[in-house]
Amino acid sequence: MHDPERSLQEGSVSEEILQKWEARGVSRRDFLKFCSVMTASLALPASFMGQIAEAIEADNRPPVIWMEFQGCTGDSEAFLRANQPTAAELILDYLSVDYHETIMAAAGHQAEAAKHKTVEEYKGKYIAIVEGSIPMGAGGAYCTIAGDSALNIARKVCGNAAATIAVGSCSSYGGIPAAAPNPTGAVSVSEAVPGATVINLPGCPLNAENLTAAIVHFLTFKKLPATDQFGRPKFAYGKRIHDNCERRGHFDAGQYAEGFGDAGHRQGWCLYKLGCKGPETFHNCPTVRYNEGTSWPIQAGHGCIGCSEPQFWDTMTPFYRRLPQVPGFGIEATADKLGLGLAAATAVAFGAHGVASALRKGDETDTKVKKED
Repeated sequence: MHDPERSLQEGSVSEEILQKWEARGVSRRDFLKFCSVMTASLALPASFMGQIAEAIEADNRPPVIWMEFQGCTGDSEAFLRANQPTAAELILDYLSVDYHETIMAAAGHQAEAAKHKTVEEYKGKYIAIVEGSIPMGAGGAYCTIAGDSALNIARKVCGNAAATIAVGSCSSYGGIPAAAPNPTGAVSVSEAVPGATVINLPGCPLNAENLTAAIVHFLTFKKLPATDQFGRPKFAYGKRIHDNCERRGHFDAGQYAEGFGDAGHRQGWCLYKLGCKGPETFHNCPTVRYNEGTSWPIQAGHGCIGCSEPQFWDTMTPFYRRLPQVPGFGIEATADKLGLGLAAATAVAFGAHGVASALRKGDETDTKVKKED
């Protein structure tokens, strides 16, 4: 059967590019799907698919230096499990990752030599990706690699990069290492290297699709995507989780789970009373999800902990209590009243309907009596 949408997609991507990817073992369907997902993720019209495909295929893709400082490697793990197609197919094989401690074959002096060579030969042209926070305390002694501090390394590598992508909440805002009392003086990449061009992709861990989309945007338009006041790309962090949550209907109806495992929890009711921070958190988790788009915390029955917000460990805890007093739209003051208000409004509506029905029946009865008379 003819699929006009698929024909449109294929028409926007050149036959030559499709054939090249088929030769690499990536089907047309998968490649078109990837370009379509990236276009949608970046909130671009479908007509940009061809431009995105060309950018991915171009020979002038910049090298990548991926550095890990005070972090748990969770963001690398998330990225390596990316799909649509896999990160290995679309990024690692065709985007030159010159340095990444977790995946590179080289070690010791060879690994450091590769990093320094990229910085020197591609100054102002490579992409720096930073995972983990950067400690400022004790002159940077809390995190050192090859005898140099994370602070010095970040300033050299990020300071000479065309763009820096901070992946995860630790590199974006300091994360858990920066939580009070912050003994190592952990800070974000932007704080450590104030002159660098940085975009933040917070989350614990980040969603690999957002990282791929940010890189694709840079390859396509030669610049990073537009950001909000916290340096996060608007395409991924432009809406509250609460706005797109699949349990939003239960919130609006005043239906809340009162405890894990109770009847409301089993029926998928709102998790606000169990500490969900979705009303104060901006992220595209409900639409992109994790594990190849299979699920995300709230779908699995656990409230959002606000991990993509600045200083979430201090401002969003305790995680299993209602929202703390953080800036937002005052939902903590209205949640209890909302359900009651809706219930009351519904009762009034039903009551009014009942009165109207009774009046109509009364009028019909009077009319019938008059006719019989």
